[in-house]
Amino acid sequence: MLRNREFQLFVLLQLLIGGTAVVVASLSLIEPVFLIVLTTLLFIASSLVFTCWRYIEIKKLSGYLRKISSGGTSLDIRDNYEGELSILKTEIYKVTIMLSEHKKLLQRDKVHLTDAISDISHQLKTPLTSMMVMADLLSASTLSEGKRKEFTKNIQVQLERIEWLVSSLLKLSKLDAGTVTFKKDPVNVKQLIEKSVEPLLIPMDIKDQKLIIDGVEDVSFLGDFHWTREALINVLKNAVEHTKEGGEIRIQYTENPLFTEISIVDNGEGIAKADLPYVFQRFYKGKNASEESVGIGLAMAHSMITRQNGTLEVKSKEGVGTTFLFKIFK
Repeated sequence: MLRNREFQLFVLLQLLIGGTAVVVASLSLIEPVFLIVLTTLLFIASSLVFTCWRYIEIKKLSGYLRKISSGGTSLDIRDNYEGELSILKTEIYKVTIMLSEHKKLLQRDKVHLTDAISDISHQLKTPLTSMMVMADLLSASTLSEGKRKEFTKNIQVQLERIEWLVSSLLKLSKLDAGTVTFKKDPVNVKQLIEKSVEPLLIPMDIKDQKLIIDGVEDVSFLGDFHWTREALINVLKNAVEHTKEGGEIRIQYTENPLFTEISIVDNGEGIAKADLPYVFQRFYKGKNASEESVGIGLAMAHSMITRQNGTLEVKSKEGVGTTFLFKIFK
């Protein structure tokens, strides 16, 4: 308390009044009774001035807080003095800045949520509309058996698309909410890649694509096998879709004291230069994206890797091919 500037001034004033009274009494310049009354009045007056000053400062703080509660977050009441009121002003200002940052974050999240809901509604609307049309056609008694089978198969395809979309969105929401706990287990990269390419072997065979895997047996890293496999599948799926028949997809993996690296290289159509900065944004579809593309596969892969102390980069040139580079740091 003695470090507070205002308290120091108050004590100094009290000592000055008391000291002056002692000096005057010792010199017998004023009658003792009158001196006592005068000294008491000076003590009371100084106390009242000090109290009024503090009330005025507290009133200013109250007005400041009212402005903050009304939405004003750009106010600054800090001063360059020492004292408990100055400390209180600084702390209130810190809280104000924190509230302002939270407000900006909430507004940004609100915009993202609105955009996400709009994108999800759009993605679900297309297959649902198609299914409704085909369901109406199936009810027609004049429909041939061939057409009935065709429409039934199309409905099944659309249902699978909706199921995949909902499943992916649930995974994304878990990642965003931070409810996913990533394991820190030893992961053998060769086994990881073998498991990742399994679901895509048939589509690659249909398109007569060549798969080349190049790496050392014992390359590994600490991470989550399941979620890393999900990320690799999403990137590989993108490579298969955008590589033409007879194309080539090469997977290479290496290890050094700093990180484990996995690269997926294709000689497909490539990504437009204007689209490269946005390929990891959810629901973003570049000019070379297929009509069936939703735009969340690469965003999900990026999130899965970065949350495991890793990075996912992309390099591409139209007509030449694309390279996705995974790095898991040690």
